[in-house]
Amino acid sequence: MSAQKADQGEQKQVQGAVTKAIKGTGDTIEGTLDVARSSTVKALKGVGEVAGIVPKVTADILTGTLRAANDVGSELGNVVKGAVIGIIKGTAEVASVTVGSLADIAKSAIGQASDVGEDLGEVALRTTQGAIAATKDVTLNLTDAAVSVARGTIHGVSEVGGDLGKTARNAIHGTIAGAQEAGGDVMKATSGSARGLIKGTAEVGGDLAKVARSAVEGAIDAAKELGLKAEDAAAAAANGAIEGAGEVGESAVKAVTGAVTTTIKGVKVAVKEPFKKG
Repeated sequence: MSAQKADQGEQKQVQGAVTKAIKGTGDTIEGTLDVARSSTVKALKGVGEVAGIVPKVTADILTGTLRAANDVGSELGNVVKGAVIGIIKGTAEVASVTVGSLADIAKSAIGQASDVGEDLGEVALRTTQGAIAATKDVTLNLTDAAVSVARGTIHGVSEVGGDLGKTARNAIHGTIAGAQEAGGDVMKATSGSARGLIKGTAEVGGDLAKVARSAVEGAIDAAKELGLKAEDAAAAAANGAIEGAGEVGESAVKAVTGAVTTTIKGVKVAVKEPFKKG
């Protein structure tokens, strides 16, 4: 059997299992999570170098779950969120989950969504939400996880020609929702996500100013929706973006600082001086 046929067989198995789970339980997130977790464990057991196979496993599982969502008419966001959490939990049962594997999972989720014609914005939001929410069950620093997931999301969208600004808004929104769900420090996660969005954008040659402003906009929208202080979220996103720009270079800092040092969506953004000590 060819590798392609094997992959298609795995995808169909996941598709069938998720469809059955959703129809049987009526719970899209939990049904998808359980199938994704068990499928990940099955695929990774006995593999010597887990990190190298995680992207392929994620691709197969996400393809199957997205097709299942279409089969049963389930809400896409819940299916994606459940699948991402399940993949992370399944990976954790077999090996250590690293920030690198989180980036791979996020990137792969975007790629598979594009392949089956799904809304990349919604997938970016739910992927980041699920990945960050899952950190409560793995031994990863929340801020580091937020940086990595954001970078992976940007790389995934860039590869399929998506809108990086829209991605930034959705990714940071998902990060805030996921951090709140995980009971972590939401503002640190927000800052980490913005930092990762800028670093990822620089790596793919995107518009840093556009992504920085979009990240602040997304943080403000998420804060208002989730009952958080918009000013705090805007400041965390802006300062995280500037920190990320500082890791890129002086011109990046200038572009990003200029984009976020203003009033955005009616919120005056409080920006610290880059690299200020103390």
